[in-house]
Amino acid sequence: MKFPFPYTPYPIQEEFMAKLYQVLEAGKIGIFESPTGTGKSLSLICGALTWLRDFEEKKRQEEARLLAAEPEGKEATEWSEKDSTESAHSRGSSAEPDWITQFVQKKEEREAAHRLKEEQIRRKRREERLEQIRHNVQLKYASKRRRNEEEEMEHLLQLSRDILSNQGESGGLEPLGQDEEDLIPAEYESDEEKKVGSRLSDEDDEDLEEEHVTKIYYCSRTHSQLAQFVHEVQKSPFGKETRLVSLGSRQNLCVNEEVRRLGAVQLINDRCMEMQKNKHEKKSTEEKETERKKRRLSRAACPFYSYEHMQFLRDEVLVEVKDIEELVALGKEAKACPYYGSRFAIPAAQLVVLPYQMLLHEATRNASGIKLKDQVVIIDEAHNLIDTITCIYSAQVHGSQLCCAHSQLSQYMERYRKRLKAKNLMYIKQILFLLEKFVTALGGNVKQNPNTQSILQSGAQMKSINDFLFQCEIDNINLFKVQRYCERSLISRKLFGFVERHEASGALRIRPEEQKMAGLQNFLQNLNEKQRKEGNPQSPPEEPDDGPPKMASPLMHIEGFLTALTTANQDGRVILTRQGTLAQSSLKFLLLNPAVHFARVLKECRAVIIAGGTMQPVADFREQLLTSVGVDVGRIEEFSCGHVIPPDNILPIVLCSGPSGQQLEFTYEKRNLPQMMEETGRILSNLCNVVPGGVVCFFPSYEYEKQVYLHWEKTGLLTRLAAKKKIFQEPKRANQVEQLLAEYAKCIKRCSHAGATMTGALLFSVVGGKMSEGINFSDDLGRCVIMVGMPYPNIKSPELQEKMAYLDKTMPKTAGQAPGRMLIENLCMKAVNQSIGRAIRHRKDFASIVLLDHRYARPAVLNKLPQWIRSRAQVKTAFGPAFAALRKVSGQAGLC
Repeated sequence: MKFPFPYTPYPIQEEFMAKLYQVLEAGKIGIFESPTGTGKSLSLICGALTWLRDFEEKKRQEEARLLAAEPEGKEATEWSEKDSTESAHSRGSSAEPDWITQFVQKKEEREAAHRLKEEQIRRKRREERLEQIRHNVQLKYASKRRRNEEEEMEHLLQLSRDILSNQGESGGLEPLGQDEEDLIPAEYESDEEKKVGSRLSDEDDEDLEEEHVTKIYYCSRTHSQLAQFVHEVQKSPFGKETRLVSLGSRQNLCVNEEVRRLGAVQLINDRCMEMQKNKHEKKSTEEKETERKKRRLSRAACPFYSYEHMQFLRDEVLVEVKDIEELVALGKEAKACPYYGSRFAIPAAQLVVLPYQMLLHEATRNASGIKLKDQVVIIDEAHNLIDTITCIYSAQVHGSQLCCAHSQLSQYMERYRKRLKAKNLMYIKQILFLLEKFVTALGGNVKQNPNTQSILQSGAQMKSINDFLFQCEIDNINLFKVQRYCERSLISRKLFGFVERHEASGALRIRPEEQKMAGLQNFLQNLNEKQRKEGNPQSPPEEPDDGPPKMASPLMHIEGFLTALTTANQDGRVILTRQGTLAQSSLKFLLLNPAVHFARVLKECRAVIIAGGTMQPVADFREQLLTSVGVDVGRIEEFSCGHVIPPDNILPIVLCSGPSGQQLEFTYEKRNLPQMMEETGRILSNLCNVVPGGVVCFFPSYEYEKQVYLHWEKTGLLTRLAAKKKIFQEPKRANQVEQLLAEYAKCIKRCSHAGATMTGALLFSVVGGKMSEGINFSDDLGRCVIMVGMPYPNIKSPELQEKMAYLDKTMPKTAGQAPGRMLIENLCMKAVNQSIGRAIRHRKDFASIVLLDHRYARPAVLNKLPQWIRSRAQVKTAFGPAFAALRKVSGQAGLC
C-alpha cells in the first residue's frame, strides 16, 4: 500500500505506517516503538491520516449506496402504505411474521437514509463555508470589518460617558455615596451575549456545531512537543487539507493580559471562570437586584469572550493548520478567546492535538467537549504513561490549605446563613466537618494557626481508603454526594468570589501571620510583574520550582482529594505525612491501579495507539494498563522497528570491569567505596582521551553525583579530566538548563577548531533529571553516553513498597519473578533507556554507549534494552578490549 509522504520513506517507516493502518482498520490497541531520528511523527501523521481519508471515502460510498437504494416520491409513499398494510395483516393473522421483520428492516433503512441525507447537507454546508473562507477574501475579512465597527462604536460610547462625567463634575454635583453607587444600572448587554454557549447564532453555525466527525486525537507530554507535531503536519502532504485544532491550557492560550498577569495556573483558571460567568449568567430580576448591591470592580467580564468573534476564530482554525502560538496571535487579532474558540472547532476537526492531561483526565475531557466514542486516540511519548495517569488521579493537600479552606468556608456560611437553602447549608456543614477531621488526623486543630502548630509524632503512615475514613470518623458521610454537590454548586468558585470581594475591604478575618504572608506574596507578585513588563511581556510567566502552588481557592484543590477518596478501596491508599508544623504536614492519595481510569478511554475509542521512542520494557503497559482490565490479548498489537543508522554508527558496550581490573558493581552498599569511585574516574579519563566532542555521563542520583565529584576533586582526578574536556554539571533548577546547554554547545564548537587545547566538554547528568528526557545530544553534543551503575528507585519509599505489594497481590508471576520485583527492574531500565536514547538523533549521527556495571550483562536485563541497541550491544568483561573498540569507533568518526 502506498502512503503519501513528503519524501521517499525509509523501509522501517513504510512498515510502521502499514502496521498502524492495519491496527486502526481492525480497531485494535497498538504499542509502537520507533527510535528518535527514524521519523516517528511523520509516520504517525501519514499513516493515520491516510487511514482517516480512506475511512471517510468508504463512508461516503456506503452513504451513496444506501441513498441510491432508498425509494423516492410516490414510490416511497406506496412502499410505506404497503408496509403498513402488510404489517396490519401480519398482526391480524399472526401467520406471516416475516412481514413484520421486513417492515421493521425497511423502516430502519428509510430512517438511516434520512439521517444520512441530513448529515450530507450539514457536511456540504460546512465544506462550502470553509471553502468560501479559504478563497473569498471579502468574506474572510467581513468579520474583521464588523469588529472594527464595534470598536469604533465602543469608542464613541466611551467619549459620551466621559463628556457626561465631565459635565457632572463641572456642574458641582455631589459625589455619590457607596449605597447610591449601587443604584447605577449595570453596563448593557445584548441578548446574544447573554445566551453565549447556550445556542448557536445561525443555522450554519448550528450545523457546524452539532456534527462530531470521525477524528484522531493526538496527545503528547509538553506543549513544545505538540507544536513540533503540528509543524510536521504542516510540512506533510496532508498539511493543506486537514482540519486540525490545537487545544491547550488557559495559561498557554489566554490573551487577556490582566488574567495572564496572575501567573499561577489555578489563579488564571479561577479568574477566567469568574469573568465568563459574569458575561452570560442568567438571573431573575430579584437576583439581579441583589447582585447589583454586591457588585465590585472585579466583576468585570472578559472582553475576549465574544461568541461571534470566537466563531470567526473557529472557522479560521478549521481553514488552515495552526499551532498554539499562531492560535494565540489570531486570538489577539480577532479579539477572541483562543481557549474557548478552539473548543468550538472540535466537532468538525479531523485531527485534535492536545496535552496528556486534557485527554486522560475524565472531568477535564468532558469539560473540554471531547467525545471519544468511536474515535481514534494516539498517545505519543508514552514511555511514562502509567506514571502520568497515576499522577493525574493522585492528590495531595497540606495542613495549611485545610485550615485556610475551613476558615474561609466558615465565614462564608456565617455571612450567608440566612440566605442559604437547607440542603446548601447541610452540605457546607458536611464539608466543614470533613476539613476539621482531616486536620485532626494530622494531629492539629483547625481553629489554630497551622504555621505555629507543632506536630509531636512525625513520620509517614500508609492507610487503605476505608481505614482512613474510619480513623477520621467520616465513614458515615456519603462522599459521592458531597463530591457531586461541589461539582454542581460550584461552591469553591463561589467561595473564591467571596474571599476576593471581602478580603480587600477588610471584612474577612485573616490571622496576622497569614496576612504577613499574603502581603509578601503580593509584593513578590508585583515585583515579578514589573520585571516582566521591563523584559518580554509576551513570554508566559514561570511558576516557581519549589513550594506549594499558589492557590486562589484552597477548597478547589481539596475537592480533588475528596474525589480521590471515592476510588475503590483496593485501588488506592492514603499517606498521612506528619512533619514539623501542621502547615507542612499533608494527606496524599496514591492511585495504585491506573488501569481503572484508562479503561474508560479504551472502552469508548475505536482504536488506541500508544507510541514512543523507547517503550521497552513493554510488559508494564500490557499487564498494568490493558490485560488487568480485561482487554483481550488478541486485541493488543506490538510493533518495534530498528534504527535508520548504519550498524557501524553505534557501539553499545556493557563494561564489567575497569582499567585496574576492579569489578564494576554500583549497588547501594558498594558504590560509595573509594576504589569504586576512583575506577569510574579512570574509565572517564581514558574515554575523554579518545572520544571527540561531547561526553555525557549519567549518575543514578544528585547525591551520588555530588559525592563522586567531591572525591575526584580531592584526589586531583577532576583536574586531569578538566585538562582534556571542560566540565559541566546539570543544574537542579529547570530555568538554568537552557543556559547551561548553550554554554556546553559553544564550548564543544570552540574545541572542534584546529589548534584547540581541549577536545570538547564533559557533562555530568542525573538519571530522571533535567537532561535525561526531552534533551537532544545530537552530533558532537553526545559522541559518547556513559551510564554509571543501574538507577534502581528507592526501595524504602513507602509509596513504592505499597505499589509492589499491590502488584504482588493482583498480578501473576512472570518467569518465576514476583511482579513487585519486576516493577523495580522495569522502572530502572525505563530510566536507562530514556537516558541513553539522548545520543542518536538522526540518520547520519553516530555515538558510543557505555554501561558501567556487570549486572547489565544478565540476559533478563539486556532483553529490556531497546531492540536497535540490544542487537548491537557487546559485553566486555575486561577494559582493554572495550577501550580498543571505542578508540577504533572514535577514530573512524574523526574521519567522517
